[in-house]
Amino acid sequence: MSKKDWAFYRAIIDKEVVPALGCTEPITISLAAARAAETLGVLPERISVLVSGNLLKNGMGVGVPGTGTTGLDIAAAVGVTGGKSELGLEVLRDLSEEQVRQGKQLLEEGRVSVGVTDVGELLYAEVTVEAGGETARCAIAREHTAIVLVEKNGDVLLDKRQPASVEESGDWPLSISDIYEYATEAPLEDLDFILEAARMNEAAAAMGLESDWGLQVGRSMDRDLAAGLRADDIISYATKLTAAASDARMEGAPLPVMSNSGSGNQGLTATLPVVAFARRRGDSEEALVRALIMSHLTAIHLKHHLGRLSALCGASLAATAAGCGIVLLLGGGLHEIESAIRNTVGDIAGMVCDGAKTSCALKVASCVEAAINAALLAMKGISIPGRDGIVADDIEACIRNIGRLGSVGMVETDKVILDIMTSKRNGAAAKAV
Repeated sequence: MSKKDWAFYRAIIDKEVVPALGCTEPITISLAAARAAETLGVLPERISVLVSGNLLKNGMGVGVPGTGTTGLDIAAAVGVTGGKSELGLEVLRDLSEEQVRQGKQLLEEGRVSVGVTDVGELLYAEVTVEAGGETARCAIAREHTAIVLVEKNGDVLLDKRQPASVEESGDWPLSISDIYEYATEAPLEDLDFILEAARMNEAAAAMGLESDWGLQVGRSMDRDLAAGLRADDIISYATKLTAAASDARMEGAPLPVMSNSGSGNQGLTATLPVVAFARRRGDSEEALVRALIMSHLTAIHLKHHLGRLSALCGASLAATAAGCGIVLLLGGGLHEIESAIRNTVGDIAGMVCDGAKTSCALKVASCVEAAINAALLAMKGISIPGRDGIVADDIEACIRNIGRLGSVGMVETDKVILDIMTSKRNGAAAKAV
């Protein structure tokens, strides 16, 4: 891609790197519920939610901002009582205590149901609301904010549905070499918008370190540093910041983060390790900007080959991308960036995604440490050879391999994970009865 096409890069970042309040899977339910309630025009008396298995997996165990609880049912309930669909992934930003109370009352009265539907989409959410004999329905598919259907009383008001088998037309235009060229050569004034990601995600890390959010992975590391159990080096700093931000986010902290490819954790992981290196090393703002662009665009590139939801942990790809940004900060070029990708793929490829939950912060921490190790090896001229495992000498082939592993090779893994998770939930419900 030539320099004249650089506007494309800004457009794709603007689409994929956006603020998100809360885990994006339950927030997708809130968004669909808000749009359905807005279409109905009155507070619903009953809410029916249908989701794909993958969305259920990623949303059933994570905190919903402002509610102090977890679950797709509460996400739908507060979506109708206080959500604003025009806010997208920040749909619950203006949620009040009274609206939370109303949402919880809907649950207590048994007015919210959640079920699984097989529509051939990995990411699918459909919310139907009823009141006074009238109904409204909203469906989201493929992307977390992509509303594809809106109906009222059976009349179609919006329809952007397409068969699940239809692929997006056109070849994917990104490559690591093109991303590197853009990150290193585009005018700084065209790139410095990415500093908002640093600002937002550092604020989330600070919140995670201040209180006992989630599994307290980042906060625990901070205590270990104070006790002399860990070295206060740049690697610990990067891991601590990223894990702390994930701790806060996964328990539903009321603070937006800058997401990447529909995931807050991926946005945090693509941002904070790079920020940590730049801060501790005293790198210039320009160096930070270019490294963050390298990281975020690489994360988008990697995630494109995997898909929005899969059995492979997206944080591993975002950490791989962060490693590329760190290489850039350390003075590495395209060769070292490609080596860092091979090293990370050869290390943590295949980490499973078993839903969004507080323990995601542990996976984030593991991925960050692995990616930094891979980057430091790359800077020494060390790279896993293409003959090893799923790694390839051609970096784009290597990236396609990791995408194929997650999107094709782990399909059955995804089913088994979902079955294990839903069996536990159903068993708990049976015991409660």
